[in-house]
Amino acid sequence: MQGSEGTDQPKEDKPSPLMEKIQQLGQTSVPQLSQDSKIHCLTIVGQIEGHLQLPPQNKTTKYEHIIPQIVAIEQNPKIEGLLVILNTVGGDVEAGLAISEMLASLSKPTVSIVLGGGHSIGVPIAVSCDYSFIAETATMTIHPIRLTGLVIGVPQTFEYLDKMQERVVSFVTKHSNIAEEKFKHLMFEKGNLTRDIGTNVIGTDAVEYGLINEVGGIGQAMKKLNELIEINKEENEGIIQ
Repeated sequence: MQGSEGTDQPKEDKPSPLMEKIQQLGQTSVPQLSQDSKIHCLTIVGQIEGHLQLPPQNKTTKYEHIIPQIVAIEQNPKIEGLLVILNTVGGDVEAGLAISEMLASLSKPTVSIVLGGGHSIGVPIAVSCDYSFIAETATMTIHPIRLTGLVIGVPQTFEYLDKMQERVVSFVTKHSNIAEEKFKHLMFEKGNLTRDIGTNVIGTDAVEYGLINEVGGIGQAMKKLNELIEINKEENEGIIQ
């Protein structure tokens, strides 16, 4: 009988697929969660990261993580509604608009809630859902588009900025009840922000301006989403019949 000494090699402890997804995305993948709940929660926090990678100390929401999740939510028949929770300082304009357009084009009911802050490009994301809530103490900063880094000092640069700004204004006014003139007035207001032009809109003011539908918390948001899911079911049943 031969000895088995030296034949057993230590096995490396590999993280489970679930742990890898938590480390990479900050949450488990959408399909696994659908068995437990018909509602998926999508969190958009920190700074929205676009084509340029931000420093490691920045808390970011990466659009390459969010976009596949939205596609998976649309494809998964077990997910009936989406709750979007925002606490973001804003970030990359095109990445924010891409997320906003995807949320707005979802066929399933969506509800957003702004907790803490939904600033800058977080405003289009907040209004992109079917119904929006904002916490009473939450704020939304509305200000003009800026560029950072090397800027070519030619008229075309300013035209590009103006066109990009119009894209944001057009999206917000299309998906909320705020008038374009009012939104632009808030955007270019002087004296409200210490180092910038624009307006810091608090919860009740955001509702008064027509930017957000209602002041409320997570309970109201979940209740509204369940109502929208039931309405969506009834409409689909009527189409099938």
